[in-house]
Amino acid sequence: MEAVARSRLPQLAKFDVIEEIGHGGMATVYRATDKRLGREVAVKVIHPHLRDSKEVVQRFNTEARAVAKLRHPNIVEVFDVSEPDEREQYLVVELLRGTTLRKLLQKDGAMPPEVAAALALELLAAIAHANGAGVVHRDIKPENVLIEHRPPPHEGDRVVVKLTDFGIAKLLDAQGVTSTGQVLGSPAHMAPEQIEGGEVDARADVFGMGVLLYECMVGHLPFEGNNPAQVLRRVLDGLYPEAQKERPVVGARWSQLLDRALAHQPDARFADANAMREAILGELGRLGVVAPRRELEAWLDDPEAYEKAHAPRMIDRLCALGAEEQKAGDSLGAAADYNRALAQAPDDARLIRIVAGMQRAQARAALARRAGIALLLMVGLGAAAFAIGRIVRNGAPRTQPTASTVAQITPPPSAVPSTSASAPVPSASTAPAPLIRPIVATPTQPPKPVERTITLDLAPPMGVRLVLDGAAPQAVSAGQSLTLDGKAHTLSFDCPVCTTVEKDVGVGADSQTLVVRLSIKDATLDIRGDVGRTYQIAEHPNVPVHAGVNPVAMSGEYESVTVRQMETGATVPVRLHAGHAVQAAF
Repeated sequence: MEAVARSRLPQLAKFDVIEEIGHGGMATVYRATDKRLGREVAVKVIHPHLRDSKEVVQRFNTEARAVAKLRHPNIVEVFDVSEPDEREQYLVVELLRGTTLRKLLQKDGAMPPEVAAALALELLAAIAHANGAGVVHRDIKPENVLIEHRPPPHEGDRVVVKLTDFGIAKLLDAQGVTSTGQVLGSPAHMAPEQIEGGEVDARADVFGMGVLLYECMVGHLPFEGNNPAQVLRRVLDGLYPEAQKERPVVGARWSQLLDRALAHQPDARFADANAMREAILGELGRLGVVAPRRELEAWLDDPEAYEKAHAPRMIDRLCALGAEEQKAGDSLGAAADYNRALAQAPDDARLIRIVAGMQRAQARAALARRAGIALLLMVGLGAAAFAIGRIVRNGAPRTQPTASTVAQITPPPSAVPSTSASAPVPSASTAPAPLIRPIVATPTQPPKPVERTITLDLAPPMGVRLVLDGAAPQAVSAGQSLTLDGKAHTLSFDCPVCTTVEKDVGVGADSQTLVVRLSIKDATLDIRGDVGRTYQIAEHPNVPVHAGVNPVAMSGEYESVTVRQMETGATVPVRLHAGHAVQAAF
């Protein structure tokens, strides 16, 4: 049986192929031994439908030789490449005994933002080196990131991060390849200019890194759809949910960095990988993370223990930064840091008071600005009314008539009264009284608008968004007060992992407390296995699950569980994410 299996493996003159270890859209990857040097290597043999195209083979060899010149600790080293006339076309690279970032994300879900940033630093160093040598990766995604982790008691560099598959998307962009149904690169990770067939440079790799870093921080891709066409359309439209709204612990500053990397226009992105790397280092330094690689090592050692220790450390740092910014008058910066701290500890009464106090201060400032504008308008209207009344009482201001004016108003001779001694001129005291008396306008005060206070009783207490009468969403928290007029209003509440709740506030002038309870969305557990077998979630044995799609009720955004196949005892660890699907493959 083993001899039959080995006979199906490719036969290479210089390498003894041992087993298949991976399979992709372009090549199958095998573990092999170099017959001359005796070392184990990974051999990527391209699929026959690509191998049979002379243009693809030519470009494959050209790209392989270009990548082989790259020497960097974060790039998988290329050892050898097939000759153009060999039957099998293959690439020989170093063999890493680790896992892919994709498998890591499937197992553990979203990373703490600082861990994801530490990982990005490694990859950006590789991209900067490659771009500097004129090589653009074009297909940066978790499947192309290899991570080898040596847990304690190993010393020194215990984590190796390597980027692989340079130039794959470019190799696929050849005549005859698209007819096979291949997508040129991975739709969700491609820059808009790459999709449109425009000029691709280092900024396309910046975009790809933005997509990868977003997924690491948030837990899902920025551009999603039911099929590749939908995904491509969303990339081209530049439509994706803001990272901090999808996962509040990401915070405003990391979210803004991601927005810049994912900018639709290349000129609006970071100029290159080095510029993005400097921005990440700057934010990590601000947060007190001085040894990013150690953060990555500690998280890989034990993700759950790391997150428990990291959250309070980050809360303390964010609060210290918020206090400094508040003292310096930077209210926006302070709000960003305090809000991120509160997202990590939504039940912390101290943080709730601080954030609620800042929000009330902002609301008072906005109210004061509106009151100031209203006062100015009232003063202006009062002054105008006074001036009009004075004009009406005193008549129009008199001016000395000119010659032309006299000519225009002089009546005809028959109407001119006599000025002889026998006809006295009437004095002011004997002048007839005016037939119409002037009406004096007096300024009136506008009616005082009705104002009432709506206090929010929210659960969850933080991370909730409010849409008031269809306006732009705003972040709200438990205990926050809203000032509304006496009209009827519709308030819509949601959160990234909650179902939407609508509340109506009727006409009136009375203040009230509005109770809002948001329910967390179910997670979807997709069990890939034999439909005839029995499955169970170890942590929730009373929750019935089966092969296929299963809704799972959630009490929070994430939960790490173990799915067990009862007949065989096989287990698969997964991290459930409210509102999202995760696979458990047996």
